[in-house]
Amino acid sequence: MRWWTGADARLVRLVRSGQPIRDNARDANFETNMTFARFTLAYWCVLIAAILPIVCAGIAKWGMTSKPRREGGYDNDNPRSWLAQQTDWRARANAAQQNSFEALPFFIGAVIIAHQLGAYQARLDLLAFLFVFLRLLYIMMYVAGLSTVRSMVWTLAFLVNIGILFIGYR
Repeated sequence: MRWWTGADARLVRLVRSGQPIRDNARDANFETNMTFARFTLAYWCVLIAAILPIVCAGIAKWGMTSKPRREGGYDNDNPRSWLAQQTDWRARANAAQQNSFEALPFFIGAVIIAHQLGAYQARLDLLAFLFVFLRLLYIMMYVAGLSTVRSMVWTLAFLVNIGILFIGYR
């Protein structure tokens, strides 16, 4: 059985605090700098952005899953052709789903690159949150059929994404 020493307890406190761990071993002439990754707000925003296309699909199918297929209800055997036949807000929700999938790779890449470049975390988190907020607003404008406002919101979200990409550049 291993007994914990005072040094072990200090190590546990450092690990829990999230601070870098430095080994000040008196006998060794080296320093280890270990840091433990944490799920930042920007990474949570990536997760939310990845869920947005699924939300759009749910909006497009809203209320149609309980209807029989012969009456125009959702066809789970051939969902893409069923969605292609939809009109009005259901068709727009499906288009918002496709656009959400298209915006996702750039956002994921921008967040990862910003982290790798050592961007200020608070700024990165704020921009990532703003991007997700704008994408939610975009989806609402798309489904509502407000094309001019939707295009302006899309442009803002795209510019925020570019900002995320370059926030760590020095």
